[in-house]
Amino acid sequence: MTDTFYRDLEPFSEFGGFADFAAYTPLPDDWVILAGDIRGSTDAIAQGRYKAVNMLGASVITAVLNACPGDDLPFVFGGDGGAVAVPGSRAAAAAAGLSALQGRASATFDLSLRAAAVPVRRLRAEGYDVTVRRLQLNGSNHLAMFAGGGIDHVDRILKDNEDDPDALHPSDETPDLEGLSCRWEPLAARHGQMIALMVLPTGEEPASAVYEDVLTRLREILDGEILAHAPARSDTLRFRWPPRGLSLEVRTRALQGGRRLGHWAHGLFTAAVQKWCHWRGVEIGGYHGVRYLEELKNQTDFRKFDGCLRTVLDCTPEQVGAIETWLEQQYAAGELVYGLHADNSALMTCLVFSLEKGEHIHFVDAAGGGFAKAAIGFKQRLGERANNGAR
Repeated sequence: MTDTFYRDLEPFSEFGGFADFAAYTPLPDDWVILAGDIRGSTDAIAQGRYKAVNMLGASVITAVLNACPGDDLPFVFGGDGGAVAVPGSRAAAAAAGLSALQGRASATFDLSLRAAAVPVRRLRAEGYDVTVRRLQLNGSNHLAMFAGGGIDHVDRILKDNEDDPDALHPSDETPDLEGLSCRWEPLAARHGQMIALMVLPTGEEPASAVYEDVLTRLREILDGEILAHAPARSDTLRFRWPPRGLSLEVRTRALQGGRRLGHWAHGLFTAAVQKWCHWRGVEIGGYHGVRYLEELKNQTDFRKFDGCLRTVLDCTPEQVGAIETWLEQQYAAGELVYGLHADNSALMTCLVFSLEKGEHIHFVDAAGGGFAKAAIGFKQRLGERANNGAR
């Protein structure tokens, strides 16, 4: 049995360890990658609908995790989509949950979703692997780091051929999106700009060495630890009543049935309780405002690795300029490709499993398109490298 494979992995605690590729473990052959990607996300972002894009991207992960209750599964959020690895024994249930989300995406988010369930065996047969490490965040919370190129290949399968045999199709079932919410205000940049950054080594230098150079250079430019430039900090977390993002949350809750007015009343009431807990520093119904904020700051995915390094950082305009200048130099030297998008705030979408146990994860992306916008420059540079005959 391989069902507990991910749960049994020994975690690592320092993010820089993601570049130790010898420490990654291959996913078992019988596992499957469930992935979703939003059609037309670039147009939706241009229309200012990036919160809806992020919410549907996070829903991909939520729908799959809720279809596999009790399982500890590796996942990654990409801004306009997401991917979750599940054991073969859970693949049918996970695919049903994701197909249900496909079927409700248009009515709920006014967006269309592509989805697929790609066996790890297939990825390996096509020359790609999926290896994983488990980054310890806080308490029992972890983030998965993926290597081997398999996650990126799944993304190509999603986008290049919707008639692929592993593509999923919308169903009339109801997806379970319990725990998904978006009540926090946009995280305003303390230093001036929030950047979504993607980096991939492409030169002769070992990838681990290039990533170590990138992290070292970022620390030098940022004058210290990267963690100090995380988007979610005490002075950027703001909660208002009523929450601006409550309408999206109500739409997801309405999928489970009941009158929408009742969901609005429930959302407004629980948001009022939440604000009271933060203001008075008290605990109500398992929610303790002060404790939750401390947990939240350590349980975001503002830095991750799914085959390329992705991070959201709060920087001064001068620091952004220095980062981009250095990356452009490295790109010109053939060492790496990158994509960067800057905005004045970041967005956060929350997935809460258990308040009492402190089990909650928060997906972060720069506003204005974030990783989806950064991917435009990233893919352009990647194409230029390929056209120039680079390996």
